[in-house]
Amino acid sequence: MGTKSFNAFEMAQSQFDGVAQRLGLDAPTCELLRWPLREYSFAIPIRMDDGTARVFRGFRVQHNDARGPSKGGIRFHPLETLDTVRALSMWMTWKCAVVDIPLGGAKGGVVCDPHHLSQREQEQICRGWVRQIAHDVGPNRDVPAPDVMTSAQHMLWMLDEYETIHGRRQPGFITGKPVGMGGSLGRTEATGYGLVFALREALKELDIRASDTTASVQGFGNVAQYSIELYQRLGGKVICVACWDQQDQTAYSFVRRDGVDLERLRTATDRFGGIDKGKARDLGYEVLPADAWLEQDVDILVPAALENQITGDNAPRIGRRVRVVAEGANGPTTPAADAVLQSRGVFVLPDFLANAGGVTCSYFEQVQSNTNYFWERDEVLGKLDVKMTAAFTATSELARKQRLYMRDAAYVIAIGRVAQACRDRGWV
Repeated sequence: MGTKSFNAFEMAQSQFDGVAQRLGLDAPTCELLRWPLREYSFAIPIRMDDGTARVFRGFRVQHNDARGPSKGGIRFHPLETLDTVRALSMWMTWKCAVVDIPLGGAKGGVVCDPHHLSQREQEQICRGWVRQIAHDVGPNRDVPAPDVMTSAQHMLWMLDEYETIHGRRQPGFITGKPVGMGGSLGRTEATGYGLVFALREALKELDIRASDTTASVQGFGNVAQYSIELYQRLGGKVICVACWDQQDQTAYSFVRRDGVDLERLRTATDRFGGIDKGKARDLGYEVLPADAWLEQDVDILVPAALENQITGDNAPRIGRRVRVVAEGANGPTTPAADAVLQSRGVFVLPDFLANAGGVTCSYFEQVQSNTNYFWERDEVLGKLDVKMTAAFTATSELARKQRLYMRDAAYVIAIGRVAQACRDRGWV
């Protein structure tokens, strides 16, 4: 997850410090918001299929809940660290605030690799994670959701364990559940679609027609696939997808100049979004090194994989035609890379605005589960479009008015709202 010298939490704090200074926040408010309110780190002992015992490390970080119950995903990743989870929880706080939903930020994780675990072993990890923290999370306190390498099935196992412990039905405890078990229609598409709703507004502002643009996408998981789907529906053309090949544990860029055929490429993909390079070649894709996605002659870059992907080292290699970077992943662009993008006049849709469609739809799911009343898919996606468009417009207007970089404008709005909530509660 990034290089050894990279620390996601230090980056998140650095971003916060710059905006705190701009807002003139006092020292106690800065101290409160620079660090999580609560952190949990625990062991999850599991009996493996072969009868041996193994202990996994689990985390939950609740960064801030001044504006409402904390909210955030649970990721399974072999390189998960507490600092990464801290950073992601902080970004979740700003994400909920910038789209103005009444939630705070949290994040969870387990250090594990689902590729090498059976379904039963993954179920035991899910249940073990809940057992360790069941009294510190809940529908009115902290609401988990899926993230990297976790799914609706994982959420359902966690919900079942939580309800068993508490002895009552509480579907609002967790989001990202299967539809029919308290999940929301439209949730699967929400993050990718939300990104394209914001991108659509950015292109309008730049006076660029979507149908005249091409894009290069990093990642081929849920966010990337649905971003590509809606972007192509707007008339755009994706010519490159960069992704992991599970066979040889290496990332590649898969290029097709006449445009990616989304449905056919999905046939070469595993359940974690990895692309088989042999199958991709058979489908007519050129296989290039991992970083080649950055260097393509396109209008739009969509980093939709992990954090720390566009850095000070590789940003100068970004294709000269690139006008927009739409961040589908959390923290994909380092501050050093931001400086390069700013100097080139690239319009950046910052992560916690661009990918806020997921948490917005999670909020919709939470509301539906808590009231036991469910909306149709078009209603969910319509509400999502309204929220994303309003958030983009507010951020863009502030950026223009105060001559701010879009990331800074989004931070000013989000951090200002959270700081005000903390003051209103009398915390600082």
